[in-house]
Amino acid sequence: MNEKLLQYIWNYKLFTHFDFKDSEGNSIEILDFGKWNSDSGPDFLFAKIKINNLILAGNIEIHVKASDWIFHQHSQNSDYQNVILHVVFQNDADILEFKNKNIPTLELRNYIDEKICSNYHHFVNESRFIPCEKVFSPDKIPIGFHEENLIKKLEEKSLIIEKDLKIQKNNFEAILFHYLAYAFGLKINAAVFKQLAETVDFSVINKIRQDKNQLEALFFGLAGWLENTEDHQSKIWKREFEFLKAKYQLPNIVISPKFLRLRPANFPTIRLSQLADLYFQHSHLFSEVISAKNSEVLKTVFASTKASEYWNDHYNFGKISSVNTQKILSSNFIEIILLNAVLPIKFAYEKHTNEYITDEILEYYRVLAAEKNTVVDGWKNLGVKSENSLESQSLIYHYKNFCETKKCLNCGIGFKILKEPRHV
Repeated sequence: MNEKLLQYIWNYKLFTHFDFKDSEGNSIEILDFGKWNSDSGPDFLFAKIKINNLILAGNIEIHVKASDWIFHQHSQNSDYQNVILHVVFQNDADILEFKNKNIPTLELRNYIDEKICSNYHHFVNESRFIPCEKVFSPDKIPIGFHEENLIKKLEEKSLIIEKDLKIQKNNFEAILFHYLAYAFGLKINAAVFKQLAETVDFSVINKIRQDKNQLEALFFGLAGWLENTEDHQSKIWKREFEFLKAKYQLPNIVISPKFLRLRPANFPTIRLSQLADLYFQHSHLFSEVISAKNSEVLKTVFASTKASEYWNDHYNFGKISSVNTQKILSSNFIEIILLNAVLPIKFAYEKHTNEYITDEILEYYRVLAAEKNTVVDGWKNLGVKSENSLESQSLIYHYKNFCETKKCLNCGIGFKILKEPRHV
């Protein structure tokens, strides 16, 4: 038994019977089990109980053992002065403070169905794809599961975006640039690209965006690729970067993207050139993104983005490739950009002014293709198919935030399964 499981059982009232008696044999009626508190202080707030014809209102503290009250030194903490009931799994000690204040202690171990504890410990000790894999079936997924997960993810992302906004003095255009850089970097270079984008004040990007050559020079120079130029175009970029560095007093740092384990089409040289072209082509990119009414319109914003001509027959500086082709953004890559940058930004921007934004954003995700990765494949092996990105994003979020961390007590699927007889 652990405290978190006890809190879960108390919150969801998962008891075999409710004729509670305290450690002195007095009947206790729980009029209000209280509000589960995830912050510091008592575990349940605003509770009400009835004992000896008296109604008490206040907070409830839950422990595995009664002696934990002493061990946790709650007596010395003013947050615990309004505790009206001490709920424990095992009443292993008399607390003098409770005796003096007539605060009852309720021992729960005879009110809890053992199968709940057995199921929980079985899950947390599993090392499968998801803890409940042996007893999972798609019909255990609650109604609205995917929508709820996606909105949780977007809300969490918007909190991060709002923190970034404070740093950028509420400049949403700068935030969009940073998150687009993150998306263009994919998994390997996402953090590196975002750091590179944050190194330069966005006002510089705005001033040079009409010159694609300068945009590329800026990105390539910050990446440290222009130190040893080997051909004519590289020398032009180096000259432009030195000019920009002096004019805008750019920081003397190098942020080195990675090439290892990347397909040539995803090399950072190609992706940074494409990012430069995106800002060269769209002088009002943020407005275009916000005003787009559906995913198809959003896709057209990025459809013509391509790397510069130099990269038609190059993947690295000074090394001509046998393949000569224009490096445009694929439809799949555009959808990745929408999922990882554009839609979270759009949600964060409109959630305080557009009361329908939640439904609208969900619709964007419904028409985008489902992602393909090992997590989505893992769910597919369990019979859960992703028909669109709303479902794949939901399953990825749920796996990372609940299954991988074994938070079965906070999981809608786990809630259903924990109450069922254990299947071996």
